Amino acid sequence: MQAENKKNNIKTLSLGCRLNALEAEKIQNMLAGVIDTAIVVNTCAVTGEAERQSGQTVRKLARENPSAPVFVTGCAATRNPELFYQIPNAIVIKNADKMNIGAYADGLASAPCDFGTSKDIKFNHPAPRLSKQYIQVQNGCNHKCAYCVTRLLRGPAISFAYNDILTDARNAVKNGFYEIVLTGVDTASYARDGMLISDICARLLHDVPEIQRLRISSFDPASPEIFKIIDLMHSDKRMMPHMHLSMQSGSDTVLRSMGRRHNSDTVRRIVNHAGSDITFSWDIICGFPGETEELFQETTDLIRETRPIKIHAFPFSARPGTVAYDMPNQINRAIARTRVHIITGMADEIRAEFMSRQVGQYVPVLVEENNIARTPHDIDVKIVGKSITARTICNVKLVDISDDKYIGELA
Repeated sequence: MQAENKKNNIKTLSLGCRLNALEAEKIQNMLAGVIDTAIVVNTCAVTGEAERQSGQTVRKLARENPSAPVFVTGCAATRNPELFYQIPNAIVIKNADKMNIGAYADGLASAPCDFGTSKDIKFNHPAPRLSKQYIQVQNGCNHKCAYCVTRLLRGPAISFAYNDILTDARNAVKNGFYEIVLTGVDTASYARDGMLISDICARLLHDVPEIQRLRISSFDPASPEIFKIIDLMHSDKRMMPHMHLSMQSGSDTVLRSMGRRHNSDTVRRIVNHAGSDITFSWDIICGFPGETEELFQETTDLIRETRPIKIHAFPFSARPGTVAYDMPNQINRAIARTRVHIITGMADEIRAEFMSRQVGQYVPVLVEENNIARTPHDIDVKIVGKSITARTICNVKLVDISDDKYIGELA
Protein backbone atom coordinates (compact mmCIF):
# COMPACT_ATOMS: atom_id res chain seq x y z
CA MET A 1 0.00 0.00 0.00
CA GLN A 2 1.23 3.46 -0.75
CA ALA A 3 0.34 6.97 0.23
CA GLU A 4 1.24 10.21 -1.52
CA ASN A 5 1.51 13.67 0.05
CA LYS A 6 0.41 16.52 -2.23
CA LYS A 7 1.98 19.36 -0.27
CA ASN A 8 5.48 17.93 0.00
CA ASN A 9 7.32 15.75 -2.48
CA ILE A 10 7.29 12.82 -0.05
CA LYS A 11 6.47 9.35 -1.35
CA THR A 12 5.84 6.29 0.78
CA LEU A 13 5.88 2.63 -0.08
CA SER A 14 4.70 0.03 2.41
CA LEU A 15 5.55 -3.66 2.15
CA GLY A 16 3.84 -6.43 4.08
CA CYS A 17 1.07 -5.94 6.60
CA ARG A 18 -1.69 -3.34 6.74
CA LEU A 19 -0.15 -1.94 9.91
CA ASN A 20 2.95 -1.01 7.89
CA ALA A 21 0.75 0.94 5.47
CA LEU A 22 -0.94 2.80 8.30
CA GLU A 23 2.42 3.65 9.88
CA ALA A 24 3.75 4.87 6.53
CA GLU A 25 0.86 7.32 6.33
CA LYS A 26 1.65 8.58 9.83
CA ILE A 27 5.33 9.00 8.94
CA GLN A 28 4.40 10.93 5.83
CA ASN A 29 2.19 13.32 7.79
CA MET A 30 4.94 13.73 10.39
CA LEU A 31 7.53 14.65 7.75
CA ALA A 32 5.23 17.05 5.89
CA GLY A 33 6.50 20.59 6.24
CA VAL A 34 9.85 19.40 7.61
CA ILE A 35 11.40 17.62 4.62
CA ASP A 36 10.65 18.70 1.07
CA THR A 37 11.76 15.63 -0.86
CA ALA A 38 12.08 12.03 0.31
CA ILE A 39 11.06 8.44 -0.23
CA VAL A 40 10.04 6.36 2.80
CA VAL A 41 9.97 2.57 2.51
CA ASN A 42 8.39 0.63 5.40
CA THR A 43 9.88 -2.85 5.00
CA CYS A 44 8.79 -6.35 6.00
CA ALA A 45 10.76 -9.32 7.39
CA VAL A 46 8.02 -11.80 8.25
CA THR A 47 9.61 -14.32 5.83
CA GLY A 48 12.97 -14.59 4.11
CA GLU A 49 11.28 -13.79 0.80
CA ALA A 50 9.69 -10.64 2.25
CA GLU A 51 13.09 -9.47 3.48
CA ARG A 52 14.66 -10.19 0.09
CA GLN A 53 11.93 -8.23 -1.70
CA SER A 54 12.40 -5.34 0.71
CA GLY A 55 16.08 -5.13 -0.19
CA GLN A 56 15.37 -5.43 -3.90
CA THR A 57 12.71 -2.70 -3.76
CA VAL A 58 14.91 -0.23 -1.87
CA ARG A 59 17.87 -0.80 -4.20
CA LYS A 60 15.68 -0.14 -7.25
CA LEU A 61 14.15 3.04 -5.81
CA ALA A 62 17.56 4.34 -4.71
CA ARG A 63 19.08 3.58 -8.09
CA GLU A 64 16.28 5.43 -9.87
CA ASN A 65 16.50 8.39 -7.46
CA PRO A 66 20.22 8.90 -6.67
CA SER A 67 19.68 12.50 -5.49
CA ALA A 68 16.79 11.82 -3.13
CA PRO A 69 17.00 10.45 0.43
CA VAL A 70 15.44 7.02 0.78
CA PHE A 71 14.43 6.44 4.41
CA VAL A 72 14.28 2.71 5.08
CA THR A 73 12.37 1.65 8.16
CA GLY A 74 10.27 -1.28 9.33
CA CYS A 75 11.14 -4.85 10.26
CA ALA A 76 13.68 -5.69 7.53
CA ALA A 77 15.57 -2.46 8.25
CA THR A 78 15.57 -3.33 11.95
CA ARG A 79 16.54 -6.99 11.59
CA ASN A 80 19.12 -6.58 8.83
CA PRO A 81 20.25 -2.92 8.51
CA GLU A 82 23.44 -4.03 6.73
CA LEU A 83 21.26 -4.94 3.77
CA PHE A 84 20.66 -1.21 3.24
CA TYR A 85 23.82 0.45 4.58
CA GLN A 86 25.60 -0.27 1.29
CA ILE A 87 23.14 1.92 -0.62
CA PRO A 88 24.60 5.48 -0.64
CA ASN A 89 21.32 7.42 -0.48
CA ALA A 90 19.52 4.98 1.87
CA ILE A 91 19.05 6.12 5.48
CA VAL A 92 18.09 3.38 7.93
CA ILE A 93 15.52 4.23 10.63
CA LYS A 94 14.91 1.29 12.97
CA ASN A 95 11.44 0.44 14.28
CA ALA A 96 12.08 2.01 17.67
CA ASP A 97 12.68 5.39 16.00
CA LYS A 98 10.25 5.26 13.09
CA MET A 99 7.82 7.74 14.72
CA ASN A 100 10.61 10.01 16.01
CA ILE A 101 11.03 12.95 13.66
CA GLY A 102 14.47 13.68 15.12
CA ALA A 103 15.76 10.35 13.79
CA TYR A 104 14.93 11.42 10.23
CA ALA A 105 16.54 14.84 10.68
CA ASP A 106 19.68 13.27 12.19
CA GLY A 107 19.86 10.69 9.43
CA LEU A 108 19.53 13.37 6.78
CA ALA A 109 22.21 15.53 8.39
CA SER A 110 24.72 12.67 8.57
CA ALA A 111 24.05 11.24 5.11
CA PRO A 112 26.98 11.28 2.66
CA CYS A 113 24.80 12.61 -0.18
CA ASP A 114 23.75 16.21 -0.79
CA PHE A 115 19.97 16.46 -0.48
CA GLY A 116 19.84 20.25 -0.20
CA THR A 117 17.51 20.97 -3.09
CA SER A 118 14.08 19.63 -3.97
CA LYS A 119 14.17 16.99 -6.72
CA ASP A 120 11.67 15.25 -8.91
CA ILE A 121 11.17 11.65 -7.79
CA LYS A 122 10.73 8.64 -10.04
CA PHE A 123 8.11 6.67 -8.18
CA ASN A 124 5.78 4.41 -10.11
CA HIS A 125 3.66 3.28 -7.17
CA PRO A 126 0.28 5.04 -7.38
CA ALA A 127 -1.66 5.24 -4.14
CA PRO A 128 -4.89 3.24 -3.92
CA ARG A 129 -8.05 5.01 -2.86
CA LEU A 130 -9.11 3.40 0.39
CA SER A 131 -12.79 3.16 1.25
CA LYS A 132 -12.19 2.10 4.85
CA GLN A 133 -10.03 3.68 7.57
CA TYR A 134 -7.53 1.61 9.53
CA ILE A 135 -6.88 2.72 13.11
CA GLN A 136 -3.97 1.37 15.13
CA VAL A 137 -4.88 0.44 18.69
CA GLN A 138 -1.64 -1.20 19.84
CA ASN A 139 1.86 -2.23 18.81
CA GLY A 140 4.22 -5.06 19.72
CA CYS A 141 3.63 -8.52 21.20
CA ASN A 142 4.41 -10.26 24.51
CA HIS A 143 4.00 -13.84 23.27
CA LYS A 144 6.80 -16.20 22.22
CA CYS A 145 5.69 -18.06 19.11
CA ALA A 146 8.61 -20.18 17.91
CA TYR A 147 8.47 -19.03 14.28
CA CYS A 148 7.83 -15.30 14.73
CA VAL A 149 10.52 -12.71 14.07
CA THR A 150 8.06 -9.81 14.15
CA ARG A 151 7.77 -9.79 17.96
CA LEU A 152 11.57 -9.51 18.19
CA LEU A 153 11.54 -6.48 15.90
CA ARG A 154 8.44 -4.70 17.18
CA GLY A 155 9.13 -5.02 20.89
CA PRO A 156 6.70 -5.63 23.78
CA ALA A 157 2.99 -4.92 23.53
CA ILE A 158 1.92 -1.31 24.04
CA SER A 159 -1.78 -0.33 24.03
CA PHE A 160 -2.79 3.14 22.88
CA ALA A 161 -5.02 5.47 24.90
CA TYR A 162 -8.73 5.22 24.15
CA ASN A 163 -9.04 8.99 23.70
CA ASP A 164 -6.48 8.84 20.88
CA ILE A 165 -8.34 5.96 19.23
CA LEU A 166 -11.62 7.87 19.66
CA THR A 167 -10.11 10.97 18.03
CA ASP A 168 -8.92 8.89 15.07
CA ALA A 169 -12.39 7.37 14.69
CA ARG A 170 -14.14 10.74 14.80
CA ASN A 171 -11.70 12.14 12.26
CA ALA A 172 -12.33 9.13 10.02
CA VAL A 173 -16.10 9.62 9.85
CA LYS A 174 -15.58 13.38 9.48
CA ASN A 175 -13.49 12.58 6.40
CA GLY A 176 -16.15 10.31 4.96
CA PHE A 177 -14.98 6.88 6.14
CA TYR A 178 -17.88 4.89 7.54
CA GLU A 179 -16.06 1.57 7.87
CA ILE A 180 -13.28 1.41 10.45
CA VAL A 181 -10.81 -1.45 10.92
CA LEU A 182 -8.92 -1.74 14.20
CA THR A 183 -5.40 -3.06 13.74
CA GLY A 184 -2.16 -3.80 15.58
CA VAL A 185 0.52 -6.45 15.92
CA ASP A 186 -1.50 -8.36 18.56
CA THR A 187 -4.84 -6.56 18.67
CA ALA A 188 -6.35 -9.20 20.95
CA SER A 189 -3.90 -8.29 23.73
CA TYR A 190 -5.17 -4.71 24.07
CA ALA A 191 -5.30 -3.73 27.75
CA ARG A 192 -5.18 -0.17 29.08
CA ASP A 193 -7.02 1.89 31.68
CA GLY A 194 -9.22 -1.06 32.60
CA MET A 195 -10.32 -1.59 28.97
CA LEU A 196 -9.86 -4.64 26.75
CA ILE A 197 -10.36 -4.84 22.99
CA SER A 198 -14.04 -5.77 23.30
CA ASP A 199 -14.54 -2.65 25.43
CA ILE A 200 -12.84 -0.54 22.77
CA CYS A 201 -15.21 -1.88 20.12
CA ALA A 202 -18.33 -1.34 22.23
CA ARG A 203 -17.26 2.14 23.29
CA LEU A 204 -16.48 3.23 19.73
CA LEU A 205 -19.88 2.05 18.50
CA HIS A 206 -21.51 4.02 21.34
CA ASP A 207 -19.35 7.16 21.22
CA VAL A 208 -19.23 7.46 17.41
CA PRO A 209 -22.72 6.53 16.22
CA GLU A 210 -21.79 7.59 12.68
CA ILE A 211 -19.67 4.43 12.36
CA GLN A 212 -21.65 2.10 10.14
CA ARG A 213 -19.19 -0.81 9.96
CA LEU A 214 -16.50 -1.86 12.44
CA ARG A 215 -13.98 -4.66 12.00
CA ILE A 216 -10.85 -6.06 13.62
CA SER A 217 -8.03 -6.83 11.18
CA SER A 218 -6.74 -10.05 12.80
CA PHE A 219 -7.27 -11.86 16.08
CA ASP A 220 -5.48 -14.41 18.23
CA PRO A 221 -7.94 -17.29 18.82
CA ALA A 222 -6.40 -17.93 22.25
CA SER A 223 -7.82 -14.69 23.63
CA PRO A 224 -11.06 -15.05 25.66
CA GLU A 225 -11.98 -11.65 24.23
CA ILE A 226 -13.01 -13.36 21.01
CA PHE A 227 -16.23 -14.59 22.62
CA LYS A 228 -17.13 -11.04 23.71
CA ILE A 229 -16.43 -9.78 20.18
CA ILE A 230 -18.73 -12.47 18.78
CA ASP A 231 -21.43 -11.45 21.29
CA LEU A 232 -21.06 -7.88 20.04
CA MET A 233 -21.46 -9.09 16.45
CA HIS A 234 -24.71 -10.76 17.50
CA SER A 235 -26.04 -7.69 19.33
CA ASP A 236 -24.90 -4.84 17.03
CA LYS A 237 -25.06 -5.29 13.27
CA ARG A 238 -22.45 -2.57 12.79
CA MET A 239 -19.86 -5.01 14.11
CA MET A 240 -19.11 -6.93 10.92
CA PRO A 241 -19.76 -10.70 11.14
CA HIS A 242 -16.37 -11.80 9.89
CA MET A 243 -13.03 -12.24 11.68
CA HIS A 244 -9.55 -13.25 10.57
CA LEU A 245 -7.90 -15.71 12.96
CA SER A 246 -4.13 -16.17 13.27
CA MET A 247 -4.55 -19.96 13.39
CA GLN A 248 -1.20 -21.13 11.93
CA SER A 249 -2.14 -24.84 12.22
CA GLY A 250 -5.03 -27.14 13.02
CA SER A 251 -2.87 -29.77 14.68
CA ASP A 252 -2.58 -29.62 18.47
CA THR A 253 0.89 -31.16 18.30
CA VAL A 254 2.13 -28.56 15.82
CA LEU A 255 0.47 -25.73 17.73
CA ARG A 256 2.30 -26.78 20.92
CA SER A 257 5.58 -26.93 19.02
CA MET A 258 4.88 -23.45 17.64
CA GLY A 259 4.30 -22.10 21.13
CA ARG A 260 0.74 -21.12 20.29
CA ARG A 261 -1.76 -20.82 23.16
CA HIS A 262 -4.85 -22.30 21.51
CA ASN A 263 -5.75 -25.75 20.22
CA SER A 264 -8.25 -27.29 17.82
CA ASP A 265 -10.94 -27.49 20.50
CA THR A 266 -10.60 -23.73 21.07
CA VAL A 267 -11.49 -23.20 17.43
CA ARG A 268 -14.46 -25.55 17.62
CA ARG A 269 -15.81 -23.61 20.60
CA ILE A 270 -15.33 -20.31 18.77
CA VAL A 271 -17.16 -21.55 15.68
CA ASN A 272 -20.00 -23.04 17.75
CA HIS A 273 -20.36 -19.78 19.70
CA ALA A 274 -20.44 -17.80 16.47
CA GLY A 275 -23.19 -19.81 14.79
CA SER A 276 -23.96 -19.85 11.09
CA ASP A 277 -24.19 -16.07 10.60
CA ILE A 278 -20.52 -15.33 11.40
CA THR A 279 -17.61 -16.39 9.19
CA PHE A 280 -13.87 -16.71 9.65
CA SER A 281 -10.69 -16.62 7.63
CA TRP A 282 -7.37 -18.12 8.72
CA ASP A 283 -3.61 -17.90 8.40
CA ILE A 284 -1.93 -21.31 8.06
CA ILE A 285 1.80 -22.08 8.04
CA CYS A 286 2.53 -25.22 6.02
CA GLY A 287 5.62 -27.32 6.61
CA PHE A 288 6.48 -26.25 10.15
CA PRO A 289 9.33 -28.42 11.52
CA GLY A 290 7.99 -31.81 12.55
CA GLU A 291 4.71 -31.50 10.63
CA THR A 292 4.25 -35.07 9.42
CA GLU A 293 1.63 -36.09 6.87
CA GLU A 294 -0.55 -37.26 9.75
CA LEU A 295 -0.28 -33.92 11.54
CA PHE A 296 -0.97 -32.03 8.32
CA GLN A 297 -4.07 -34.20 7.95
CA GLU A 298 -5.26 -32.92 11.33
CA THR A 299 -5.22 -29.40 9.90
CA THR A 300 -7.18 -30.38 6.81
CA ASP A 301 -9.67 -32.29 8.98
CA LEU A 302 -10.26 -29.18 11.11
CA ILE A 303 -10.75 -27.10 7.97
CA ARG A 304 -13.43 -29.48 6.74
CA GLU A 305 -15.12 -29.41 10.15
CA THR A 306 -15.10 -25.66 10.87
CA ARG A 307 -15.37 -24.29 7.28
CA PRO A 308 -13.32 -21.05 7.16
CA ILE A 309 -14.31 -19.17 3.99
CA LYS A 310 -10.78 -17.98 3.22
CA ILE A 311 -7.29 -19.20 4.14
CA HIS A 312 -3.98 -17.46 3.61
CA ALA A 313 -1.66 -20.46 3.49
CA PHE A 314 2.09 -20.04 3.09
CA PRO A 315 5.19 -22.22 3.50
CA PHE A 316 7.21 -22.05 6.72
CA SER A 317 10.16 -19.67 6.52
CA ALA A 318 12.95 -20.29 9.02
CA ARG A 319 13.94 -16.90 10.42
CA PRO A 320 17.32 -16.55 12.14
CA GLY A 321 16.97 -15.70 15.81
CA THR A 322 13.74 -17.63 16.29
CA VAL A 323 13.37 -20.94 18.14
CA ALA A 324 12.03 -22.68 15.03
CA TYR A 325 15.14 -21.81 13.00
CA ASP A 326 17.17 -24.61 14.63
CA MET A 327 14.35 -27.09 15.24
CA PRO A 328 14.94 -30.68 14.07
CA ASN A 329 12.86 -32.34 11.35
CA GLN A 330 12.77 -29.37 8.98
CA ILE A 331 10.31 -29.99 6.13
CA ASN A 332 11.36 -29.92 2.48
CA ARG A 333 10.26 -26.67 0.84
CA ALA A 334 8.59 -28.52 -2.05
CA ILE A 335 6.46 -30.51 0.40
CA ALA A 336 5.45 -27.28 2.17
CA ARG A 337 4.44 -25.71 -1.14
CA THR A 338 2.37 -28.76 -2.03
CA ARG A 339 0.55 -28.47 1.29
CA VAL A 340 -0.12 -24.78 0.59
CA HIS A 341 -1.71 -25.80 -2.70
CA ILE A 342 -3.88 -28.44 -0.99
CA ILE A 343 -5.16 -26.05 1.69
CA THR A 344 -5.75 -23.24 -0.78
CA GLY A 345 -7.83 -25.58 -2.94
CA MET A 346 -9.89 -26.70 0.06
CA ALA A 347 -10.50 -23.09 1.10
CA ASP A 348 -11.56 -22.15 -2.42
CA GLU A 349 -14.14 -24.95 -2.44
CA ILE A 350 -15.55 -23.95 0.95
CA ARG A 351 -15.71 -20.31 -0.12
CA ALA A 352 -17.51 -21.22 -3.35
CA GLU A 353 -20.08 -23.26 -1.40
CA PHE A 354 -20.66 -20.40 1.03
CA MET A 355 -21.03 -17.87 -1.77
CA SER A 356 -23.48 -20.03 -3.69
CA ARG A 357 -25.76 -20.17 -0.64
CA GLN A 358 -25.86 -16.37 -0.49
CA VAL A 359 -26.99 -15.84 -4.09
CA GLY A 360 -30.43 -14.27 -4.12
CA GLN A 361 -29.96 -12.45 -0.81
CA TYR A 362 -29.96 -8.69 -0.24
CA VAL A 363 -26.88 -7.41 1.61
CA PRO A 364 -25.41 -4.02 2.55
CA VAL A 365 -22.04 -3.44 0.85
CA LEU A 366 -19.27 -0.86 1.05
CA VAL A 367 -18.32 0.44 -2.40
CA GLU A 368 -14.60 0.71 -3.08
CA GLU A 369 -13.35 1.49 -6.60
CA ASN A 370 -14.83 0.82 -10.06
CA ASN A 371 -18.12 -0.44 -8.60
CA ILE A 372 -16.35 -3.19 -6.64
CA ALA A 373 -17.84 -3.44 -3.16
CA ARG A 374 -17.38 -5.55 -0.01
CA THR A 375 -20.00 -7.58 1.80
CA PRO A 376 -20.11 -7.81 5.62
CA HIS A 377 -18.31 -11.16 5.19
CA ASP A 378 -15.50 -9.37 3.30
CA ILE A 379 -16.24 -10.82 -0.14
CA ASP A 380 -16.03 -8.77 -3.35
CA VAL A 381 -19.16 -7.75 -5.24
CA LYS A 382 -19.16 -6.34 -8.77
CA ILE A 383 -22.16 -4.01 -8.92
CA VAL A 384 -23.65 -3.80 -12.40
CA GLY A 385 -25.41 -0.71 -13.68
CA LYS A 386 -24.73 2.90 -12.84
CA SER A 387 -21.46 4.08 -11.34
CA ILE A 388 -21.48 4.43 -7.55
CA THR A 389 -19.25 6.74 -5.55
CA ALA A 390 -16.53 5.09 -3.45
CA ARG A 391 -17.19 4.81 0.31
CA THR A 392 -20.94 4.58 -0.32
CA ILE A 393 -22.80 1.94 1.68
CA CYS A 394 -25.77 0.59 -0.22
CA ASN A 395 -27.97 -2.50 -0.47
CA VAL A 396 -27.52 -4.90 -3.36
CA LYS A 397 -29.05 -8.18 -4.44
CA LEU A 398 -26.48 -10.91 -5.05
CA VAL A 399 -27.57 -12.35 -8.38
CA ASP A 400 -24.59 -14.41 -9.57
CA ILE A 401 -20.93 -15.35 -9.05
CA SER A 402 -18.05 -14.70 -11.46
CA ASP A 403 -14.27 -14.99 -10.90
CA ASP A 404 -14.64 -15.33 -7.11
CA LYS A 405 -16.85 -12.21 -6.96
CA TYR A 406 -20.54 -11.80 -6.53
CA ILE A 407 -22.46 -10.01 -9.22
CA GLY A 408 -24.78 -7.54 -7.52
CA GLU A 409 -27.68 -5.34 -8.56
CA LEU A 410 -28.75 -2.25 -6.63
CA ALA A 411 -31.73 -3.05 -4.47
